[in-house]
Amino acid sequence: MLDFRIETFITVCEFMNFTKAADKLNITQPAVSQHIHYLEDEYKTKLFEFIGKKMKLTEAGKYLLDIAVTMKHDEIHLKEQIRLGLTENKNITFGATLTIGEFLIPEQVCNYLKENHNVSLKMLVANTSELLEKLDKGIIDFAVVEGYFTKNEYDHRLYSRENYIPVCAAKHKFKKQPELVGDLFDETIIVREDGSGTREILEKTLEGKNYSLNDFKNKVEISNMNVIKYLTEQDCGVTFLYEAAVKKELQDKTLRKINLKDLKIQHDMTFIWRKNSVFTDYYDKLFKIFKIF
Repeated sequence: MLDFRIETFITVCEFMNFTKAADKLNITQPAVSQHIHYLEDEYKTKLFEFIGKKMKLTEAGKYLLDIAVTMKHDEIHLKEQIRLGLTENKNITFGATLTIGEFLIPEQVCNYLKENHNVSLKMLVANTSELLEKLDKGIIDFAVVEGYFTKNEYDHRLYSRENYIPVCAAKHKFKKQPELVGDLFDETIIVREDGSGTREILEKTLEGKNYSLNDFKNKVEISNMNVIKYLTEQDCGVTFLYEAAVKKELQDKTLRKINLKDLKIQHDMTFIWRKNSVFTDYYDKLFKIFKIF
């Protein structure tokens, strides 16, 4: 069982405020202070420091938080395994970003379920930042993400490497056939919502060329990928998506790839779980089951 003072520490880190942590834990602020002082005495180091009035973690505090979050996640997983009678792979809860959840992993999930009839499986589809938060809180066991994450906080395995391409309606007519990414700036760009992995890749790529989404004539934000594809097919703008996500549309010739000389992007899809988990062998086994190469 996780020490209740570690729970207090994690909650203080969530708010960086003793009063708010006390309110969430339904204990007094002096009790919160006492718990933190106990941990600092136990580990013989300061966990927090103040710069002016702003509270922040020390390096030791950051290290303890990383380990504590993993411990909390492992305890949640352990309780679930014991509740289910330690039957291996009986209950799997994981997350996937939209492209992975809709276009890459369904076949692997299907094959797995056909071979394991007694498994209860739950897949949550969300953007990378949401999945990282749910992973840290123990809501999901692992995640397969396309967005960026702090690698020193998570164990990770390469799930797949996907081409990321610009596409337009098959019937779209450019004023001048584009050769460079800058040639697309006279077009309307259709993108996912802020925080999505797909959009983040495009933003970072443009930033590396000293451009931004604001360089396009107009910007349309859509949180649903099928709507993005439909609008692009209907010639409402151009978009950037993983090739796997538009494979059928390219084959059916409702969309076409825009070939740019200065833009050849491949992006890694990554299988992740909390670093230093005692269940690493279990997650590694699931990775080998669900990977696509």
